[in-house]
Amino acid sequence: MNTESELFSQLLNYLNTAVVLVDSSCEIRYMNQSAEAIFGLSMTKALGMDIVPILSTSKADRHALVNAIQQSHPFIKRKAEFHNALGKNTIVDYSVTPFDQEDGNYLLIEISEMDRLIRISREESILATHDTSRQLIRGLAHEVKNPLGGIRGAAQLLASELDNPEWLEYTDVIAKETDRLRNLVDRMLGPNVPPNMAELNVHEVLERVSKLLEAEDNQAIRIVRDYDPSLPEIAGDFEQLIQAVLNIARNAKQAVSENETKDPHIILRTRIQHRFTIGSVQHLLIARIDIEDNGPGIPPNKIDDIFYPMITGRSEGTGLGLPIAQSIINAHSGLVECQSHSGQTVFSIFLPISQLTESNDEPTHA
Repeated sequence: MNTESELFSQLLNYLNTAVVLVDSSCEIRYMNQSAEAIFGLSMTKALGMDIVPILSTSKADRHALVNAIQQSHPFIKRKAEFHNALGKNTIVDYSVTPFDQEDGNYLLIEISEMDRLIRISREESILATHDTSRQLIRGLAHEVKNPLGGIRGAAQLLASELDNPEWLEYTDVIAKETDRLRNLVDRMLGPNVPPNMAELNVHEVLERVSKLLEAEDNQAIRIVRDYDPSLPEIAGDFEQLIQAVLNIARNAKQAVSENETKDPHIILRTRIQHRFTIGSVQHLLIARIDIEDNGPGIPPNKIDDIFYPMITGRSEGTGLGLPIAQSIINAHSGLVECQSHSGQTVFSIFLPISQLTESNDEPTHA
């Protein structure tokens, strides 16, 4: 039987509104799961942290919080922007309510994420775009691969009738080029087998990717690991997830190496997020994997197109790495997002945990 305090804690964790308790020194004493998701921090890491730099860099806002404690003066802040621990900018409204306890004065801060609906709408657009793209590619593959097979067969028949080695070279070129085009179409389609789901540790995936990147560049690019050790195992296809993360990480590597970036580095970061919506499904727990680089960033006019096949900013690129990564993650009921500005690009992979662990409820529809 749950105690009353455990029941209240569970109720707070089911709220979509973030709830934070701070003491008279503006240090965090409690936060619910929605607050952990907005701040990009677990409660264990957040305990004792100063709330003000998270909510705002303004001295006036610190004064308002201190005044709320000292004068028991509640207030509401509209459209506040703050940078969380994951480097994400979030627009929120928050209300501050002071109250007294025997051991001191406290503030109860309730935070509503204003861009939540915007994010959900953007994610639905990404999923719809990717689905449309794959339907187009499937149609293209059918229309292209059939005549390619005929061309290759005709080249082989022609080669069997020719005695001149010089002419045979041309039929060989035809066969090789048709094979190359067929392989290109197959790559555009992405993995043609469903993921072989098994329990795995995402940090093992990231370590494999790290070693591959370091081997390719002889450790010229610094790999920074920022892992959350509390992240539970998830279900996934180990090899496919390596491929997805490696595609994104290689893009990051090329971004910092080809633009003479000072102190080129890639950050591999993991976090848990709570009550996260992907498409129309709300998941209780999400594993978030960030691949961050300090390259020049993606131009704003191109960022909406990066998950389309054949879209690339590199002269030698194929533009298939990101669509294939998105396809793999979608097959895992997940999503890939990107945020970018000059000096920082972050690709975030979201993979459900709640539907994969027996101790959690099934995902609920938002």
